Amino acid sequence: MELIDKLFKKGKYAPKIFCISMQRTGTTSVGDFFEYHGYKRSGWPDVKKYNWGKKWFDGDYESILNSKAFFEKQMFEDSIGSFGDGYKFLFHRFPNAKFILLTRDKDKWFNSMLSHSNGKTLGNTFMHCCIYNRESEYYNFIGERHNYNSVDVDNLMELTEEHRKHYTQIYKNRNRQALDFFKCEDPNNTRFIHLKLEDIEKWKKLGAFFGFTVKDDFEMHSNSSKRL
Repeated sequence: MELIDKLFKKGKYAPKIFCISMQRTGTTSVGDFFEYHGYKRSGWPDVKKYNWGKKWFDGDYESILNSKAFFEKQMFEDSIGSFGDGYKFLFHRFPNAKFILLTRDKDKWFNSMLSHSNGKTLGNTFMHCCIYNRESEYYNFIGERHNYNSVDVDNLMELTEEHRKHYTQIYKNRNRQALDFFKCEDPNNTRFIHLKLEDIEKWKKLGAFFGFTVKDDFEMHSNSSKRL
């Protein structure tokens, strides 16, 4: 039995919290919110330092979950489970874990995607194209130069207004699938909370869900950095 399983069964660490929102939906702000309230938070710096994005992309979950860095952190944003359906694995793997999904207006989301990298694909182009179903376009563009092991933030391809319908449909489908999953697996909403980024009460609602009070005038809006 691996280290994390032994410690989990012995109740040696606090339940994990996973923000499973897609990029450009306030994920960094969520991480800052929890860090402000005393939680040990893991975000983009850990993903980059420990190569978690590539490991998660490759399905090498156990090397992440059994790492010291994972053990030491409680709250995870812009990290494992934040794209695709990895949240399903985490839900069953950690029965006491809780999950946060923030969503926003689809067109505002895409506008943010467009502005993030000056009209280029965000982060690592290959992983980006796999997430957003542009693999054929990527392979035609990159040809023999493709390097599967590369995790560089390269921003190689165009992201333009012409892609709006394609991207917003993927965004809507992924969020709908997550909502349907938790409606089925967590019907009493004891492990999952869905919030709208536009909701001015979101931080108070989030605090209440996790059992602490957030002051009335609290606000958190963080700028995010490059993402995979």
